[in-house]
Amino acid sequence: MLAVEELHKVYDGRGRRVEAIGDLTFEVEAGSFVCVVGPSGCGKTTLLRCCAGLLAPTSGTVTLSGAPVTGPPEGLAVVFQEYGRSLFPWLRVADNVDLPLRAAGVAKATRRELVGEALGAVGLADAHRAYPWQLSGGMQQRVAIARAIAYQPRVLLLDEPFAAVDAQTRADLEDLIRDVWRRFGMTLLFVTHDIDEAVYLGQRVIMLTSSPTRVAEDLPIDLPDERDQLTTRGDPRFAELRGRVYAQIQKAKLEGRTT
Repeated sequence: MLAVEELHKVYDGRGRRVEAIGDLTFEVEAGSFVCVVGPSGCGKTTLLRCCAGLLAPTSGTVTLSGAPVTGPPEGLAVVFQEYGRSLFPWLRVADNVDLPLRAAGVAKATRRELVGEALGAVGLADAHRAYPWQLSGGMQQRVAIARAIAYQPRVLLLDEPFAAVDAQTRADLEDLIRDVWRRFGMTLLFVTHDIDEAVYLGQRVIMLTSSPTRVAEDLPIDLPDERDQLTTRGDPRFAELRGRVYAQIQKAKLEGRTT
């Protein structure tokens, strides 16, 4: 569904050249849930922006269903960490979710149905008349997720979407996004700095090196498909997988300091 091939990104400016992404190649199969982790500053957000067509790579390609991504493609949606900035405070919740559908020219009756289904899926069916500023941070992020899934994307990209909420809300949102993934059958690429979150959520965890970024390891997560916060995190296999990812990230940090 999504293929990244020999992706390379360099930033040039003010006499300084920064090689953010050195050489990245990986694929995300249709309907899969893949998490990406790496040391801070390794280029995770840059990677996601290239995948979303928001940033042009210096070289290499990103393809969606075989078509090159040269700008924001149809069938792809993004949920960012800064949910407050992505919602329009003067629009009610339902209107925020409806916005991309209206821009795409979807018929009003169909839009109403899609918005209702999306808000119901994230547990906000009764909040459609509220304004974003009347909601908690976790509820605002649910609105951002609802807006993305109402658009019915084939691929959903998430850039550290739960980093700005408290621990309990984060756990709830983790379970929510797995439910959304299973219910709608989308392909998810989830960027996070949280190792435990990556292991809990994903079917695979792609570990990145320090900048200039490359793939250090692509690890299958062989935990049961049915997961919950207590049973899964208490599973000895979860601890083993977490330890492996942690060791790889620590190794990447050390190599980054010595280069």
